[in-house]
Amino acid sequence: MWASFSWLLLCVYACGQNADLKGKVELTHDGRHLNDASKVVVWLTPMGATPVPDPPAQRPGDIPKLAQKDKSFRPSLVVIPAGGKVEFPNQDPFLHNVFSLFDGKRFDLGLYESGSTQFVQFEKPGISYIFCNIHAQMSAVVVALNTPYYAISNGHGDIAIANVTPGRYQMHVFHPSVSAEGLRAAEREITVTPGATALGNFSLAESSLEVAHKNKYGRDYDRPDPQSPAYARP
Repeated sequence: MWASFSWLLLCVYACGQNADLKGKVELTHDGRHLNDASKVVVWLTPMGATPVPDPPAQRPGDIPKLAQKDKSFRPSLVVIPAGGKVEFPNQDPFLHNVFSLFDGKRFDLGLYESGSTQFVQFEKPGISYIFCNIHAQMSAVVVALNTPYYAISNGHGDIAIANVTPGRYQMHVFHPSVSAEGLRAAEREITVTPGATALGNFSLAESSLEVAHKNKYGRDYDRPDPQSPAYARP
């Protein structure tokens, strides 16, 4: 009887033991290994009877920034909980016009000057591609997720997702330079067991084709006008 009771206690403890998962991703281009494997986002969405936890609420001090600096977005990738906000400060000495009219959240912040800032709320989960209507070279991505189980790879491709409840999950993957087909091929179903540690290793191939995006009017970008206040000299 005591043996059975002890086994039951052990089972209850083990079944409630969450998992700290670690994995590794390799980025390739034309079959060659790339030294920088950062900016790969991996997230887990519960399946079947697996409980669906709420993503952590975004606190005012946790609002990330996509700063416009030296005609680029810094950083170029941000992951937030669905419903969260992103701040877009203009730190350049000239005008910018941040917009996203393709996938995910659609918005147009219009022209705003140096030293000013704007906020955008991303109400629904999705991937939003961010551009500037003035400077074609500027691009960034905001990934809004409805799960707390996600990670962004470092330069070595290391990924770590902590405190995952045991159960069945669909693993999703995103990288700005990998095609939609390549990202779908990397998706898979996984089963997380109590105390598990392995998320697995996988490889992603960067796309060899770079398609130029259009401006917010759906047209090609105009040639820069050196006299425009939006094109201040560096």
